[in-house]
Order: sequence, then structure tokens, then C-alpha cells
Amino acid sequence: MGNKENIIITNRGKLDYSRKTLIMGILNLTPDSFSDGGEYNDLESAVARAKEIEEAGADIIDIGAESSRPYSERICEEVEKKRLLPVLDEILKLTSIPISIDTYKSSVARAALKRGASIINDISGLRYDKKMAAAAAEFNAPVIIMHIQGKPENMQDNPSYNNLIFEIKEYLWQGIKLALEAGLSDDKIIIDPGIGFGKKQVHNLQILNRLESFKELEYPILIGTSRKSLIKFVNESETDNRLFGTAATVTASIMKGANIVRIHDVKEIKKVALMSDALKWEGEHEK
Repeated sequence: MGNKENIIITNRGKLDYSRKTLIMGILNLTPDSFSDGGEYNDLESAVARAKEIEEAGADIIDIGAESSRPYSERICEEVEKKRLLPVLDEILKLTSIPISIDTYKSSVARAALKRGASIINDISGLRYDKKMAAAAAEFNAPVIIMHIQGKPENMQDNPSYNNLIFEIKEYLWQGIKLALEAGLSDDKIIIDPGIGFGKKQVHNLQILNRLESFKELEYPILIGTSRKSLIKFVNESETDNRLFGTAATVTASIMKGANIVRIHDVKEIKKVALMSDALKWEGEHEK
């Protein structure tokens, strides 16, 4: 079990994470995302941003049309498609890297994959929509299986765990089983412990500190700490873009085993990842 080749095959080429951290650039098409809501919710600005993300050195563009910030409201699949699909069509014409779709709805996933999207990023770990695993398998598309406790509208209402790391790993493993049972192959699965999704700040820090333990599942690990509240929690002065805190968490994540980092500030964090990779891989080579 697990991805032994350290390569994720997509409809837009191979993603090799054997000695390199992959950069996933965030493109939110939402009016209400926590960091950049409303900045890219028209066609022209969204397409321009996608081109910027690719030119800045991202390996993947992750497009979301529904906010999953704490206490955000859900939208119906038709509204999500209306926001997403016209932008996706244009971005696919003007970029060459894989496009990930941040959705938990199988009908949205199918529509996007049919148009040429590459990856499905499901915050529910294939739980909210029982047809999602089959949708990914139908198109042979990689899936990101994320851990969440609760739903975005209630996930921060005093989340609690008896054994944090064990419970997250068990949730991820059950999601992996759902994907495999639907017919998805091992090399199409990515896991994400879900920083900020049903976690207190101490939980987020514990996940980052013990990230190596998720390598036992033998699938590539994605981490998304970009601009999140855990950075303000530690450093109250960093209230705007939280770039330096993001850089610190990205470095720590890479050194602890992350293979993909999901970020807003692609140009800056790309440099952080390159240096972290050199420390991790070249330093290991000299031992």
C-alpha cells in the first residue's frame, strides 16, 4: 500500500516529489474566504492570478469556489459551478500545470474533471458526498483526502480529541479505504491532516511537530498553513499577510515530511521551499 514511486500522475503530467516539495498555489473565487475573499471573484482577475501563480513557480493551482473558513455558510452546487466553471475553462487554456479543484461535491468535481481539471481537493476526506470517491475514480484523478472534525460552519465550536494524531490518522486511513474501494489506485492518493479544520491552535502546533508520524500511511502529505490563524495566535503582531509565520511553518513542515505545501504567497514561499529542500535532501546526502 502507499505511493512507492513518489510520483503523482495527472492528466497534465507527472508531479515528482521524491526530492522536491511541490508548491500548490491558492486561487479563491469566493467573496468570503478568510484571507483573500473577493479579490479574484471575477473572470479577468482570476485568470490573471492563475497566470501569476504559474509564473511564480507553482506546480499546481488549487481553485476554490466555496469558502471553508470557520463559520462560513454553505452554497449549493449550482452556485459553485457558476462561479467555478467559466473561470476554469479560461485557466485551462492559458496554463499548463495541473489544476486542483477544492470541492466536496461530486457533481462539481465531475463537471470540473470533464473540462480538464486534474485533482480533487476534498476537505471532508470523501465523507460529505458519498459519490465523490467514485467521481475521482471515474476520471482516474488524484484526490486530496483531508481530515476535518465537524463542518466549516461548526468545526471551531470547541474541537476536542482523546488522541489527536491517532484520530486524525484513523480518519485519513478510512478515507484512503473509501478511495481504494472506489477503484482509485495508490498513486492517486494524497493526505492532509487539515490544519485549522476542527482544531484548536495547540492541536495545529502538535500536528506540525509530529508530522513525521503521518508518513506511516505511506502517501504524500499536503500541509496548508498559509496565513492561517495559528500564526496570529503565536505572533499577534503579524495580522496582515502573515508571511513570515507562514514561511516558518512551511520550513518546519518540509523538514518533518510534508511533500506539498498549499500557499497564497507563491513567489516568496517558493524560495523558502527551495532552501528547505536543500537543507533536507543535500544535508541528508552528506551524512
